[in-house]
Amino acid sequence: MPKPRKPWRVTLTQNGVKLAEVDHTSETRAFEHVRTALRAGADTARVEHWEDGLWRWFETVTAKDLP
Repeated sequence: MPKPRKPWRVTLTQNGVKLAEVDHTSETRAFEHVRTALRAGADTARVEHWEDGLWRWFETVTAKDLP
């Protein structure tokens, strides 16, 4: 499978229910989205990146992690 145009993915959940899955062009944009979404009500954001033909877990951020 070829590298996707947007190799960063954010999956948002609230109370264990998937709210959205959004792809981004950069790590910076992915984490901007994470901060915005967690402040708006999502409680968990799973960040993945495309590597070696697979989506790989990068980091999980919760609303409690924000300053």
